[in-house]
Amino acid sequence: MCGILAVFGCSDNSQAKRARIVELSRRLRHRGPDWSGLHCHEDCYLAHQRLAIVDPASGDQPLYNQDKTVVVTVNGEIYNHKELRAQLKSHTFRTGSDCEVIAHLYEEHGENFVGMLDGMFSFVLLDTRDKSFIAARDAIGITPLYIGWGLDEMKALSDDCERFTYLLPGHIYSSKQGGLRRWYNPTWYSEQIPSTPYDPLVLRGAFEKAVIKRLMTDVPFGVLLSGGLDSSLVAAVASRHLADAEAACQWGSQLHTFCIGLKGSPDTKAAREVADYLGTRHHEFHFTIQEGIDALEEAPNKEEFHQETCQKIKALHLYDCLRANKSTSAWGVEARVPFLDKEFINIAMSIDPEWKMIRPDLGRIEKWILRNAFDDEKNPYLPKHILYRQKEQFSDGVGYSWIDGLKDHANKQVTDSMLMNASFVYPENTPTTKEAYYYRTIFEKFFPKNAARSTVPGGPSVACSTAKAVEWDASWSKNLDPSGRAALGVHAAAYEETGNTEAANLMNGSPQKRLEMLDENCNSCLIEDIVASASCGWHMFVALWEKLLTTKEGNWLHKQNEIVPYKFVFLFSKTFLKGNIKYL
Repeated sequence: MCGILAVFGCSDNSQAKRARIVELSRRLRHRGPDWSGLHCHEDCYLAHQRLAIVDPASGDQPLYNQDKTVVVTVNGEIYNHKELRAQLKSHTFRTGSDCEVIAHLYEEHGENFVGMLDGMFSFVLLDTRDKSFIAARDAIGITPLYIGWGLDEMKALSDDCERFTYLLPGHIYSSKQGGLRRWYNPTWYSEQIPSTPYDPLVLRGAFEKAVIKRLMTDVPFGVLLSGGLDSSLVAAVASRHLADAEAACQWGSQLHTFCIGLKGSPDTKAAREVADYLGTRHHEFHFTIQEGIDALEEAPNKEEFHQETCQKIKALHLYDCLRANKSTSAWGVEARVPFLDKEFINIAMSIDPEWKMIRPDLGRIEKWILRNAFDDEKNPYLPKHILYRQKEQFSDGVGYSWIDGLKDHANKQVTDSMLMNASFVYPENTPTTKEAYYYRTIFEKFFPKNAARSTVPGGPSVACSTAKAVEWDASWSKNLDPSGRAALGVHAAAYEETGNTEAANLMNGSPQKRLEMLDENCNSCLIEDIVASASCGWHMFVALWEKLLTTKEGNWLHKQNEIVPYKFVFLFSKTFLKGNIKYL
């Protein structure tokens, strides 16, 4: 992932304005530590902070067409760039960057080329011939893009813009046409009930293609493995096809997998078993509840079912995509998400929702169509009990006492009186729990303007479900616990002895000693990434990531790339996010 900033129509094009834009761009440096680039054309500026993944040597941005009349700054990866280059035979390319193809596609097709891109992206393109520009975002919103003056990280906007918002996923803004229009409009988006019969081989094939195309990289990579269905399938497919990928020539054919959790947690046990089964080089990292909190502070009918799934995908850019992008980018890591592949989603969403519903009478549990698609008796992808393992949210899977410790910490920081008066202090998106109130105070500290507040959604939700889904089950509708294990009996696994004497002596799974509040000098970019995406377990993972790199388990990363030792790519699935689309 990278950081991009574009400013158009500056009345003052002085050296002072240029210096200010450079300063704003540097606020995004945590997203791209490898290179800083700036293009100026009269009153237009395009800046870029690069995280070099493809063509590290020559792919610095901004990028241009052959005569440099078209300039583009991009945050993302274009997986089909080689196929697109082959179609542009009359064009001369300057670099091997996957993103350079965007400038040439615009030159060839005008503004109607965005649908040709297969990947994750946010970009701003300037045509210097008439000073027109476009800004576009990928189909699902995997990469963020905020508009005030136009950029991809709210931090660079917060001081200089009175009003800003996010660019909607699957949309393009055109200065020529003076507004937004949707470029991604699949049939499922209308929430019309599909009727395509379920074909496990088609679904499996689409997912395997989604994983394989994300093996495109010129830097070390690995898989974040929780031991749940989704991440285990990502690891299984990647492990099978890695030897045939170009990346294997540079980094070897043995896949690296990573897992984090409390000692004895469900995820670490399951991930270890999956890694052994697949023969990966596995890296496991344990944390205590105290370390986690310290890091934080730095049943419907099929019509309703399908509509809920559509609404969740449409809202992913406000929750899961933000969480994945910001939390990894904060540490110079790029996350790739095969479950959000455009082709895979279109195939999965075209299947009759009757096949996706939980049907105990037919032996169908949650995610049955995905489990069944990879249930290959002759050439198994995973052990049977892993393939049909019960769903765990990340916040529970890392250790059941983690969510309790986090809640208890919030209870110490927020009094009953503070929560009672929350509607007066925060009239918009009023927090209804002490945990939510605690997150909100941190967010307001760094982003006090109303415009920043409006970019964060609210409303009742359990395990990142929509308000409608919460109504389906009475045991969930009155529950305020953010964890998916809140309804009794949901998980077969209960609280287990962790082997950690500190954790074993906790009351309600939390430390007894009072924890200090945030230091004024803490890293604000990490705080934004923590709070803006309202996460628990996932952010704890990335906040502890540097500590992992200093251990012997992380040494291989240092050796793989001496120039930028922390630079690598992760393939991972929504299992590693606190929320999920439960029904695929």
